Amino acid sequence: MMSKKITAAVVGTGFIGPVHVEALRRIGIPISGILGSTADKSARSATRLGLPLGYASLDELLDDKSVDVVHITSPNRLHFDQVAAVLAAGKHVLCEKPLAMDTEQSSRLVAMAALSGLVCGVNYNIRYYPLCIEAAQRVAAGECGDLFHITGSYVQDWLLYQTDFNWRVRADEGGQLRAIADIGTHLIDLITFITGKKVTSVCASLQTVFEKRIRPGGEVETFTGKSASDSARLYGPIAEWVDVQTEDFGSVLLKFAGDTKVTPQGAIHVSQVTAGKKNCLRYELAGSRQSLSWNSERPNELQIGYRDRANETLVRDPALLSKRAAGFAGYPGGHNEGFPDTFKQLFRDFYGYIKAGDFSAKPSFPTFSDGHREIEICEAILQSHRSGEWVNLGDSK
Repeated sequence: MMSKKITAAVVGTGFIGPVHVEALRRIGIPISGILGSTADKSARSATRLGLPLGYASLDELLDDKSVDVVHITSPNRLHFDQVAAVLAAGKHVLCEKPLAMDTEQSSRLVAMAALSGLVCGVNYNIRYYPLCIEAAQRVAAGECGDLFHITGSYVQDWLLYQTDFNWRVRADEGGQLRAIADIGTHLIDLITFITGKKVTSVCASLQTVFEKRIRPGGEVETFTGKSASDSARLYGPIAEWVDVQTEDFGSVLLKFAGDTKVTPQGAIHVSQVTAGKKNCLRYELAGSRQSLSWNSERPNELQIGYRDRANETLVRDPALLSKRAAGFAGYPGGHNEGFPDTFKQLFRDFYGYIKAGDFSAKPSFPTFSDGHREIEICEAILQSHRSGEWVNLGDSK
């Protein structure tokens, strides 16, 4: 068991980096500093967040012997090189999704992680809503019976207008998929986590609403979109038109591995152009005994459906949950928990594993293998969209 105090550092100063900083503080992990895309950004973010250091470079961060764990929250295109550098420096790493830009990169990171003997995770934080863990426990215990089908959606509106722009819309910055890779992977990861079923085949249709978007002269942070009129006024003559190849929304049919008479199937859709939906994930599992449904906008309620008796609403309360789910509920019933708490709980799991010191034990947090699998699914989805056919995961290229 590890006795030394574990210290973290964070790479990335945009929307999600400060979320990591807050969650680390909540579980008592010291943070040595933060690294932005420039030394000036690093210094300003360190001051704003009350951190000791704003690192001038990744090399400076990795040379800091006080740092044991590095959190990667930078743009997608940087993940591979930064994670590889962290592993080479002998430090544990927790990376935001996607783990890398493609499966060639992600498979190499999986191999590097295995050889390193270090603890490596991917931040699929939505798994850590207590009622999602409860749903997984109920499925595993057979309470739902045989699963027939799984449906779900993840919708947002922060890219609704043509004047909405962020690095994520650029294929060279975020990857060839955007809505699917950015939020769809959270949904697919959550479904496979809850059901314990692997995706075997996909059939997808994707759509780009705006094949050109207006990029402002300055940087636009995720989820900071303005109204169309405000954006046009603010961007002014220094704005430029940018070609967009990534999708704004998409629909995907899924087939899952099955060991029952009925092989589970699924249907999901994702969108970043659904007006009024700021960040809404939903799923419904249909089983032979009961159904389970959950909505991230009401994260403290799990709906349980029956054929021959009254339906139920399970309100998040540690006293009413399974032992594992209760272990990730930080407050009593009636004291709501939400999005920031999922980071706290995933980090508790990740750092608890490091502190326990037995790295041969099976991790309960999302690993690099999970991150690689999600990228495999993304590549199969893109191939299916382009071919108009079902694609088996083993056939994706």
